[in-house]
Amino acid sequence: MSSISIIGLGNMAGALAGRALAGGNAVEIIGRDPAKAKELAGALGGVTVGTAGAAPAGDIVVLAVPYAGAVAVVSEYGDALQGKVIIDLTNPVSPDFQGFVTPDGSSGAQEIAKAAPAGAHVVKAFNTLFSHVLAAGPAEGRPWDVFIAGDDAQAKTRVSAFIESLGLRPMDTGQLSMARALENVGLLQLGLVAHSVKHTDFALGITILS
Repeated sequence: MSSISIIGLGNMAGALAGRALAGGNAVEIIGRDPAKAKELAGALGGVTVGTAGAAPAGDIVVLAVPYAGAVAVVSEYGDALQGKVIIDLTNPVSPDFQGFVTPDGSSGAQEIAKAAPAGAHVVKAFNTLFSHVLAAGPAEGRPWDVFIAGDDAQAKTRVSAFIESLGLRPMDTGQLSMARALENVGLLQLGLVAHSVKHTDFALGITILS
């Protein structure tokens, strides 16, 4: 099993921490509000609380923060992330939900990778799952698909193993440049919520026909 540090104290952090614990992983929660971090850890049980800005204990570090602060968080940790696998689950969507706040031709994951130390490896994952869907787990025996993208094969293998421990199915989409396509899927989901599905109780995945 994996050793996971989750930076963030929101719904996605809680959902991932809960499923990671259930999958037998060691989990550390890190947030700027120590009281809130302890409260979340107490609600989950079996989670340790790290110190914001200190080196994360986990081999895999999950950025469960809004994209607006993600690059700054990675820059703040700096060399403390050396050798870590960094999971980026952000969706850098513009406030009007019509596009992205990242530079043309780039993605949130690629911008985060620029801020990370050279020895860290960024993998895009989990940005196409709503937090409550992730927390609830697979439905009708079918695991949710978790699309991933990254440049380092070993890092993707480690993230895939972590995803499988959650009872989910990793689907490798290629290099980190594919993160923009995955972020477009996140934008697509918001469009579905606004115009057709009208709620967030759904997950996108693939059906293999043969």
